[in-house]
Amino acid sequence: MRHARRRIVRRGARLAAVGGLLCGGFMVTRAMASEPSDASRTTASSAQTAAKTGAGLVSQLGTSRTAGNWIAADGRPVVAVTDADAADAVKRAGARPKVVTHSMQDLKSAAQTLSSAPHVPGTAWAVDYTKNEVVVQADSTVSATDWSSMTKLAHGIGDSVKMQRTQGTFTTRVNGAQAIFSTGGRCSAGFNVSNGQSEFILTAGHCGPAGSVWFSDNTGRQQVGRTVTTAFPGSDFSLIQYDTGQQTSAGSNVVAIGGGNGVRINGAADPTVGQRVFRSGSTSGLHDGKVTALNATVNYPEGTVTGLVETTVCAEPGDSGGPLFSEGIALGVTSGGNGDCKSGGTTFFQPVTKALTALGVTLAGQPPQGSAGGAARPSLAPSTSASAMASQGGAPGAAAPGAVEAVGSTGTAQTFVSELTDPQNVGPGLLVIGGSVIALVATRFIRTEQDRKAYRRQYSQSWG
Repeated sequence: MRHARRRIVRRGARLAAVGGLLCGGFMVTRAMASEPSDASRTTASSAQTAAKTGAGLVSQLGTSRTAGNWIAADGRPVVAVTDADAADAVKRAGARPKVVTHSMQDLKSAAQTLSSAPHVPGTAWAVDYTKNEVVVQADSTVSATDWSSMTKLAHGIGDSVKMQRTQGTFTTRVNGAQAIFSTGGRCSAGFNVSNGQSEFILTAGHCGPAGSVWFSDNTGRQQVGRTVTTAFPGSDFSLIQYDTGQQTSAGSNVVAIGGGNGVRINGAADPTVGQRVFRSGSTSGLHDGKVTALNATVNYPEGTVTGLVETTVCAEPGDSGGPLFSEGIALGVTSGGNGDCKSGGTTFFQPVTKALTALGVTLAGQPPQGSAGGAARPSLAPSTSASAMASQGGAPGAAAPGAVEAVGSTGTAQTFVSELTDPQNVGPGLLVIGGSVIALVATRFIRTEQDRKAYRRQYSQSWG
């Protein structure tokens, strides 16, 4: 039994190395040494429970009498309502009402008017439930003329729209310097997923078109897989199919958070406004923040993406495609935003549930969609670990990323790949960029001139 356990540990270490998407420097491990006991799981996370209560009330009362729901700082569900009777119904259900002026119908109508107008790159908008308004943001690239035109449009809609200038620029969080050479750019892997027959990495769609090749070493000699499906712009998700020989039976889904640690992902769900969330990426590691809006629209230079989750979590170039999660539940993959992890900023995420449904896949280790027992099983908050939790912060009892456990080899030196995929190793991460260039100019990986031209043509359309 002891020898069998050792073989599982060694196998998990090898798979963690292969499963790391080196072009992004971020690791989604392929299999772990052991499953947590049933005692380490609960039936629902605190955020899901509060969100279910609020969403149920919104559904019951209707969008003409409500204007969204969110989670307050104390963890209680809040529902925005437009009349006293609706407020009483919310109180009776154990939630907290907030009487507002504009219904969800009003706010959605305002957002639709904005969407119908010509889109200006560098702008974004989303419904802020807590302030009962549609907030339109414009970055530093938006000209005074365009800003004036959008302001005029907003005034025509009414006081349900607020115009706001923001710092920096709204960009996809990929290392654009590699775009013309690589078939995928420098991104971060999101989650391992499966369609029941093959296994894939779920990441951002803007990381590269279908056919993009990904490697797991700094010289481009070990090919991990190839992008087989992508959706960008419009949405922002893609699938990288593992090469033959890299696949295993569907196992645990653990995402790296730095320091040789990872968080076990036990299911997928939609986030809720006010929810505390965590993001991990190859450039900046683990960071946390709150969900501020849903169904956000962002007008990137490459095109418009809708249905995004807006958060206060920071991100930087290279973090694209990395996972958003909380309490062991997958919530999204990093799309783009502004700012950085020194000055802060806004980051948008592709909801993971929408991507899974559109692609017909499920998280690795989870039952297929529609099968019995397919409900998410969030993990309890992990025991405190200084190295793994240094960047969490927050009040006692606040949401945690999920169950933290060691990833990679146990008791042995880390392989080059596992070191390179750790977001804390900035130096090796820089080698990824050089390795990507070497690999992607090699003719054996882009076999014909026709392929070369096709990639360039695709990128000229996608990257602007």
